[in-house]
Amino acid sequence: MINIAILGYGTVGSGVVEVLETNKVSIEQKAGKEINVKYVLDLRDFPGTSVENILTKDYNDILSDKDVDIVVEVMGGINPAYEFTKKALQAGKSVITSNKALVAEHGPELLGIAKEKQINYLFEASVGGGIPIIRPLNKSLSADEIFEITGILNGTTNFILTKMSNEGSDFDDVLKEAQDLGFAEANPEADVEGHDACRKIAILSSLAYGNHVDYSNIYTEGITKIRPRDLEYAKGLNCQIKLLGTSKKIGNKAYAMVSPMMIPNDHPLSNVHGVFNAIFIKGNVIGDIMFYGSGAGKLPTASAVVADIVDACIHIDKNVITHWYSKEMELLPLEEVPAQMFIVLKGHGHQDVIEDYFGKVTYIHSEEETVFITDHSTEGKLADNIKGLENAGLEVLSRIRVEKR
Repeated sequence: MINIAILGYGTVGSGVVEVLETNKVSIEQKAGKEINVKYVLDLRDFPGTSVENILTKDYNDILSDKDVDIVVEVMGGINPAYEFTKKALQAGKSVITSNKALVAEHGPELLGIAKEKQINYLFEASVGGGIPIIRPLNKSLSADEIFEITGILNGTTNFILTKMSNEGSDFDDVLKEAQDLGFAEANPEADVEGHDACRKIAILSSLAYGNHVDYSNIYTEGITKIRPRDLEYAKGLNCQIKLLGTSKKIGNKAYAMVSPMMIPNDHPLSNVHGVFNAIFIKGNVIGDIMFYGSGAGKLPTASAVVADIVDACIHIDKNVITHWYSKEMELLPLEEVPAQMFIVLKGHGHQDVIEDYFGKVTYIHSEEETVFITDHSTEGKLADNIKGLENAGLEVLSRIRVEKR
C-alpha cells in the first residue's frame, strides 16, 4: 500500500480525491499498488465529505509519519508550499504538485533534493493542466533538439480574446463575463497581464533546453490593451490575435517572451478557441507537433496530478531523471530578438513620418486610423522607431507583434 497526503482541499485537491475514488480500480492496476489517502491538510473543516475523518491542520502530522510515501501539494503560491515541499523531500517523501509558481521559482533546487534522496518531484499539472506535456518533453521527445515551443498557455485570456473577436465586445465586459463564469479570478492580474503564462513558458523552456530559464528574465506583456478594432483588423488579414508564450533557439542562443501575437489562420494555434490551451513544439527530428486540450479546471488538472501519483508509485525508491539543471541559461537580450509589428496610429496622413523611421511598410486600409505592418527587424530597432513616432507627436493606439509560421 502507498499512503499519500494531500496539501490543500480546494478545487484541485478535492478533484484529486474524486479522481482517485472514481477510477480507483484502474488507477491501482496501473500503479501496481493500492493507494490510500491517509491525510488531507487544510485549515477548514469538511463535514459530511469522504475526507472528514482524515483532515489535519498540522503539517507535522504528515511530515513525522514514516508511512506517508507521497505528498501531493496543491496549495498554490510560494509560501508555505515551498517550505512544506522541501521538508517532505528531505524526509524522503516524493512530492507531486500542480503549483507552477513554485516549480518556476525553485524547480532545480527541489529536483536536486529528489535526485539526491532517490525519490521524485513531479509536476505534470503545472503547465498544461490536463494536457500531458512535461512527460513528453522529458521522455518522448528526448531524442530531439527542441528549437521552438509556442503555446496558448492561459485559458482565461484565450476565452477573453475569443469572445472579443467573435462578438466585438470590449475587454472589460468580457473579463466580467469570464469572472461570472468562473474562468477568471476576482483579481485576474496573473492571467490578463501574462504572469501565469510567463511561469509556464519558463518551465517548458527549462525542460526543453536543460538549463534553468528564470521567469523574471522573460519579457511579459498582457492583453489589457487589445481593442475590438484590432481583432477586426486581424480578421481582415486572415489572422487571429492570441496571447502566446514563446521560446525559440537561434543557434546557441535562446529567447523567451509572453505577449499578444497576430498569427495567420494557417498557424496550428489559430484555431484554438475559448478556454482551451495548446502547445506547439518544433524539433529537429520530429518536426512539428502540437498538444491540445483543457488547460485548467478541477478534473483535467486532477487527472494530471493523479497520473504523477501513479508514476511515483511505479518508481518508489527510484528517481525519474528530469533534464532541468540549476545552471542558468543566458537569454538573448530583448533588443536583439527578431520582430515584426502591427501598428495603429490615430488619424491619417502620417506616411512620410512613418517611412522616415520604418522604411518600407505594408499599409492596411482604414477609414479612421493609419494602420501598417513593419518589415522584419529587431525588438530594439522597432521600439526606437515607435518612440520616434511618439516624439514626432503621433499617438500610437496599438502595437502587436506578428508571428510568422
